[in-house]
Amino acid sequence: MFDLLILAPAGSILALLFAGYLSWKVLKTDEGTVEMRAIAQSVREGAIAYLKRQYIGVSLFFLVMFGILIALALNKYLPIFVPFAFLTGGFFSGLSGFIGMTIATKSSSRTANAARSSLDGALRIAFSSGAVMGLVVVGLGLLDLSIWYYFLNWYYSTHPLPIGVDKITLITQAMLCFGMGASSQALFARVGGGIFTKAADVGADLVGKVEAGIPEDDPRNPAVIADNVGDNVGDVAGMGADLYESYVGSIVATMALGAAAFAKFGLGLESITIPMVMAAVGVVSSIIGTFFVRSKEKAEQSALLAALRKGVFSSSILVAIASFLVVRLSLGANYIGIYYAVLSGLAAGVLIGLSTEFFTSSGYGPTKEIAKQALTGPATVIISGVSVGMLSTSVPVIVVAIAILASYYLSGGLKDPNMGLYGVGISAVGMLSTLGITLATDAYGPVADNAGGNAQMTRQPKEVRERTDALDSLGNTTAATGKGFAIGSAALTALALIAAYRDQVEILGSSLNLSLMNPRVLVGLFIGGMLPFVFCSMTMKAVGRTAGAIVIEVRRQFKEIAGLMEGKARADYARCVNIVTAAAQKEMIAPSLMAIISPIALGLAIGVDGVAGLLTGATVTGFVLAIMMANSGGAWDNAKKYIEGGEYGGKGSQAHKASVVGDTVGDPFKDTSGPSLNILIKLMAMVSVVFASFVIHNSLMR
Repeated sequence: MFDLLILAPAGSILALLFAGYLSWKVLKTDEGTVEMRAIAQSVREGAIAYLKRQYIGVSLFFLVMFGILIALALNKYLPIFVPFAFLTGGFFSGLSGFIGMTIATKSSSRTANAARSSLDGALRIAFSSGAVMGLVVVGLGLLDLSIWYYFLNWYYSTHPLPIGVDKITLITQAMLCFGMGASSQALFARVGGGIFTKAADVGADLVGKVEAGIPEDDPRNPAVIADNVGDNVGDVAGMGADLYESYVGSIVATMALGAAAFAKFGLGLESITIPMVMAAVGVVSSIIGTFFVRSKEKAEQSALLAALRKGVFSSSILVAIASFLVVRLSLGANYIGIYYAVLSGLAAGVLIGLSTEFFTSSGYGPTKEIAKQALTGPATVIISGVSVGMLSTSVPVIVVAIAILASYYLSGGLKDPNMGLYGVGISAVGMLSTLGITLATDAYGPVADNAGGNAQMTRQPKEVRERTDALDSLGNTTAATGKGFAIGSAALTALALIAAYRDQVEILGSSLNLSLMNPRVLVGLFIGGMLPFVFCSMTMKAVGRTAGAIVIEVRRQFKEIAGLMEGKARADYARCVNIVTAAAQKEMIAPSLMAIISPIALGLAIGVDGVAGLLTGATVTGFVLAIMMANSGGAWDNAKKYIEGGEYGGKGSQAHKASVVGDTVGDPFKDTSGPSLNILIKLMAMVSVVFASFVIHNSLMR
């Protein structure tokens, strides 16, 4: 019989090859004028310098954690493979972000140059750059998974197994733990990159737009290069590491649940095959979907959005068809309910995307209402944006709730709860299966944004900036959609990880008492519910402090550099880049370590029941808070762009200045704190699984 699992490494190779083809296709296009090349080179150098500095700091963390994990493995708390799996998870996560950022920084001037000729040409370059990011994430993710699966399968097939533990369980336990490495790298990348990009953006806007009254991306603004660098290190490299972690996390969590649910039926191997094969199917579907993304010249916002939707929807339909065959061939007709769980995840992903679009796009009422509130000042803009964000949580929460119930019961949860939890996990895999193209629609946004900055700084004709602005505005909506998509999948994956934590505790000979009358669970729920708020407070304060330093520096240069405001002197761009680089490295440490330390500390203090409560509380509040912050920020940003398009007085009006304040508040909401929360809740769950044995044996309250 044909081994379906071979499709996983084949899919990873296909994804990486197609990413290479798209890179070649983008890089052979003209980079533009000498000025355009120079601006792009400055941004590229700043972005690479930042990432090198970040990776050096993160490497020290990984070395320390590797030492701790080795010590735990030598003391029999962990399998010996876990420390090495941790390293590979972090390495591939960082590598995916670095590759995506490299191609993005090489695409911005090419996108701006293409916009001199046509909108479609600019869209195709920017989207192809985003597709490289998407395909590299899924390609490296599947490659990492495949290498570990085949190695562990060989090892446990040729070496004696511990008494009472089967091979499939040992494989999935080790693979589940490498997700902790990916999550750790993702959190550092998201938090550090988010602090960098938003501090530079906020500082540039507050002094440039609000105080000096100069346009966005004006070359006279000393923070403009730092702002463009930030788009790449935060919204490309950070996002790539983030979604790599989401992707592999959902797959390994579902594999672990499959081993627990199907081993007694003799289908353990088949159940862990399905998530990896579905991921491979998603690669092919995503590649096919990229060919559907086209636009016409002078296309309206709705037409541009429809062009991207065509690619995403076609990929989803292909996955829906192919998944039936995967489930049918792997598990047989008796377990076809697993296929319906896949459909529930796919449908939930689409509905969350549409909901996010409604609440953040300037084509709909909520964002238009925020823009209207700008007529009465920044306070009403902020009030309206917060209320829109709060209201926007309703649809995704209800959709995820329905998806959980549907996937649980359709996959057989009434007969076997473990089967139902496997269904929940497989629905998360279904939601993320089209990540190759979904991430492409997200990652193209920063490229379009940088292209607009390049056009502004090199003083291109008005129509060039109009084309890049059209792509950039659409990018705000697709970026918000991508964040909603990641957050929604995080909720499902976190639930699967909590179930995997329960299984791990039981394998270790302990048990969980999850009754709400158990005070340890209640304490865990309260502390877990609080942590996302503390985390957001820390990251937003970090943005505020760093932005304050940028404001002072930009004001200083405006005052001290003679001829700068008249355009006769050049700003000291490097100074602002250095300020945000140093600050981001420092400020990302405390919130990132909180995610790692808190589940271990609580477990040692009150035991595994408290940890289960912690994970549950953090998942609930983190999920809702992340949606609220991402959508508020996206709506504020698009309300500003709606006014810049000519509504309510257009650029330079009092309404525009009020909307800039709202957008400035929303920047850390949507690009720093909000998107980092989905990593936070999953990383805490991963840490809990990895350190479960240590906590059980050393807890003060066993």
